[in-house]
Amino acid sequence: MYFPFHSSLVYSFGMLSFADFFSVKKNKKMENYQYESVIILTPVLSEKQMEDAIAGYRQLITENDGTIIHEENWGLTKLAYPIQKKVTGFYHIFEFNAPGDLVAKLELAYRRDEQVMRYLTTRLDKHAARYNERRRNGAFKKSNTETEVTAS
Repeated sequence: MYFPFHSSLVYSFGMLSFADFFSVKKNKKMENYQYESVIILTPVLSEKQMEDAIAGYRQLITENDGTIIHEENWGLTKLAYPIQKKVTGFYHIFEFNAPGDLVAKLELAYRRDEQVMRYLTTRLDKHAARYNERRRNGAFKKSNTETEVTAS
């Protein structure tokens, strides 16, 4: 007998009913993952407009059960190639823990905002999360003694 359902729905004793399938999916607890989101804002913004836009995204993350781990504002930086006839942009990076459905809401807000020229949100695996933690703690910065030795 052919069942047009995914094989994971079939148990050794039979198949889940339609109602059972949706109750399993609805009751499934949403896991939190660690994400990193980089946005490039248009350079024509004033400092206050840029801070207001970033505060809105920060609020969106925290209102949807996300916790911000770290933020970096790289400021006005030259782009590798022109975007919308602009050669510079304000870079801002969010690192946060959140349920998976928050990313869709966040990227929808990015797409709707005319101030955002580009964005990229990635889910960090355990190695990338550990690397970011070490970078935040200064593990990759050269100390003064190392620079003096190389200068001699």
